[in-house]
Amino acid sequence: MKILSLEEELKSNSYPGRGIVIGRTPDGKKAVTVYFIMGRSENSRNRIFVEEGEGIRTQAFDPSRLTDPSLIIYAPVRVQGKETIVTNGDQTDTIYEGLARGLTFEQSLRSREFEPDGPNYTPRISGILHIEAAKFHYAMSILKSNSGNPDSCLRFTFSYEDAAPGEGRFIHTYQGDGNPLPSFEGEPKPVSIPQDMDEFTELLWNSLNGDNKVSLFVRYIDIATGAYDTRIVNKNR
Repeated sequence: MKILSLEEELKSNSYPGRGIVIGRTPDGKKAVTVYFIMGRSENSRNRIFVEEGEGIRTQAFDPSRLTDPSLIIYAPVRVQGKETIVTNGDQTDTIYEGLARGLTFEQSLRSREFEPDGPNYTPRISGILHIEAAKFHYAMSILKSNSGNPDSCLRFTFSYEDAAPGEGRFIHTYQGDGNPLPSFEGEPKPVSIPQDMDEFTELLWNSLNGDNKVSLFVRYIDIATGAYDTRIVNKNR
């Protein structure tokens, strides 16, 4: 398995859209998750990340310029006990509520499909980190249209037990820019995870396309204690 450079993956794609990275630091002590958003329209670019409880929420930077909150205002990150949920839409709440009812990550997403934003039909990408008894497992999901056909939803879940140190997986919504936007294909990409959180944050932010990047969230979670550190970078300040 070839471990890819996340820096190269981002720099070679002007519009991966929204992306999730989950992995583990080289020393094995920290679980890592990343979420970023990009935008082409004024409405999509008019956003920031703000902390909300143990998670984050998107928020209009200039409320007077917000034209349509659907699909762009949501809580990308929520925490429920030993689970940290990261998604690119309001399915964060669907998973959170499903877990509370005893459903699994995959079962919770059965009630959802790709976004209703034809002709793009943006995939819903989701991740969940489970940390318990000094063990770290995670899973990722993508719900996507069948090659742009909205009558068929393709559902893929990828599970990673005992996450390997220094490695992670990267999934994003689009293969690249286009009209319509081409959906991500294949399984989440194996990428290297650095030890230093601030260096990783800087690398990610500098690698995202300068015109299209909007906001970035990075979190390192101590697998032994559950304590975490968070970094948020917003283009709008």
